[in-house]
Formats: sequence, C-alpha cells, structure tokens
Amino acid sequence: MDPAADLRPVDDLTPEAAQAELAVLAARILEADAAYHQADAPILDDAAYDALKRRNAAIEARFPELRRADSPSERVGAAPSETFAKVRHSRPMLSLENAFDPAEVTEFDARIRRFLGLGAEAPLAYLAEPKIDGLSLSLRYEDGRLVQAATRGDGETGENVTDNARTIPDLPDRLTGAPKVLEVRGEVYMSHAEFAALNARQ
Repeated sequence: MDPAADLRPVDDLTPEAAQAELAVLAARILEADAAYHQADAPILDDAAYDALKRRNAAIEARFPELRRADSPSERVGAAPSETFAKVRHSRPMLSLENAFDPAEVTEFDARIRRFLGLGAEAPLAYLAEPKIDGLSLSLRYEDGRLVQAATRGDGETGENVTDNARTIPDLPDRLTGAPKVLEVRGEVYMSHAEFAALNARQ
C-alpha cells in the first residue's frame, strides 16, 4: 500500500473495506517496524510511516469493533534486536503522538482541557519545541551511578546499550544528590555538526 495513494475517506469505507485495509496496514507497519528497529534499514521515511499509523488509527476510531489483535496502535516500537542483551523496563516506555495540522492541535487542546476539567476559555499555557528525532533511551542510576542504559524496544523490553551510552560525553556516569534509584528517559541524537565531523574522521 502506497502511503501517498489517493485513499477513500474513512467515513466512506464499508466495514468489509475497513477490515481489509486494516490487515494491509498492520502488515505494512509491522514490516516497517522490523526494518527500522531490527535491521537498522528503514523502508519508509518518517512522513510515510506516520501517514500509515494515522490512517490505521482513523479507521480503528471509525470501526472500533474491527481493531485487530495485532493492531499497530497497540505496539510501541518493535521487538528488540538480537544483537544486544534484553532489558525489561521497570515501567512501559511509551511514545508520544504527533499532530500535523491545526485541527489535530485543536483536538489535542480539547482533550487536555477535558482531562484537566478546564473550560474552553480558561487560560492554559503550552511549551513547544522542535521535534528531535533520535534514539529513545532510558538511563537507570542507582546510588547516583549509571548502571544501565536501554533502548525503548517494544516498550516493555529494550536492548541493553550501557557500554555504548558510556561513550557519550554528555551522559554523566555519576550524579550527586540523586535518589537511591533514578530512571531518566529522553532522546539521544547527534547534531549536524557532530555528524559531519564524524564523517570527516572516517
């Protein structure tokens, strides 16, 4: 299925057409997840991948009874690579949703207001920043010492990349004043300048 194809509006789908498309979407997204997370060889760019995920979510919202057991909306990431030892996350490592147009931002604002019990006119401040696309990482510190770094993997189980993480100068190996156990989650990325410098050295 070509993400750029001229697809019928979700509201125009019959249950049969929706079921067939959900099967195609599940297979295509699973294939893309495996290529990206396990083979380190993406087959879709981010925009095309996001378009597939959003189409799947829209069809499931319209036909909730057709949600598949292997629905991509139930998965985060993919199974961990066999190259690294496995790490079971203490709590699921989830992913954030994207918004691509003003209507989705408006819907996000409405959801937040409902959750907080705020009316449409109540003041509500947001902090926004450019999206940084890197590698999600969970760092576990015990008694202020870095003991484990793990990728997101499938959200429940990731890869142990502690030795790799220790080579990143900006990641402290020790923390002062930290609680006995501290888990820090964020995104590891390389700036354009650092990437160019790495290429020049190789």
